[in-house]
Amino acid sequence: MLTTRYVPGAPNWIDLGTPDVEAATAFYGAVFGWEFRSAGPGTGGYGFFLLEGRTVAAAGALTADGASSAWTLYFHSAHADATAKAVEQAGGAVRFGPRDIFTAGRQAGFTDPGGAEFAVWQPGDIQGLEAVQVPNTLWWTQLYATDVTAAKDFYRAVFAWDTADVVLVRGAEYTVVSPSGRGRLGAHGGIMAPPADEESAAQQGGASILGWHPYFEVSDCDAAVATAVERGATVVFPAETAAGIGRQATLRDPFQALFSVNQSDAV
Repeated sequence: MLTTRYVPGAPNWIDLGTPDVEAATAFYGAVFGWEFRSAGPGTGGYGFFLLEGRTVAAAGALTADGASSAWTLYFHSAHADATAKAVEQAGGAVRFGPRDIFTAGRQAGFTDPGGAEFAVWQPGDIQGLEAVQVPNTLWWTQLYATDVTAAKDFYRAVFAWDTADVVLVRGAEYTVVSPSGRGRLGAHGGIMAPPADEESAAQQGGASILGWHPYFEVSDCDAAVATAVERGATVVFPAETAAGIGRQATLRDPFQALFSVNQSDAV
């Protein structure tokens, strides 16, 4: 499971690129109870989402021409420059960086061979998110990929992730991923191919679901979905209960950024 005791390869940051930071922060504030705090002058409007005073995500304005609103997942790197080289050697591409963010840390953004975007964060003054796994924080990360085998090979080459293949209740194959040596208890995400019917349905309401996207834990999945819809979100996959996991739904925020909510059985 996710933890704030960060190790190489584990998710340690997440931020939202959006065309309207003020409207987006109001939306997520309503859905998750987050407060927004600016990172200060010279940051282009970038700031932090706080829950009870702890950083749980971040957001900033889109800067690249033609960029679409999306959540970006960052994985811990002890050396962002070395990770950039590993990405290129494994067939991926560098989108930006590596670059220092003042004294906060060093970041770089990439695209994997299947077209999924992700990033790394090499901690400086900021180690990463200050809360995960509890309601209204990051709970899981998931990659929809057309070629799961190629995706597994790529991320194992870049991060040395451990992988374990399982079969879901509906028969779909799913690969659980975790930092090297952490095993299933240290799992932080999964990789799967989107079922053809679900990908087709998702495209009718927006862009493809291919790529990385976050799951946020909530206390009441149906209430979270209702609030999100009232605030302008659209439902991609309606709430559904998976035995032993929880109740989940996938949505697009008012600017089409994809995210999911999960109400764990244990919560």
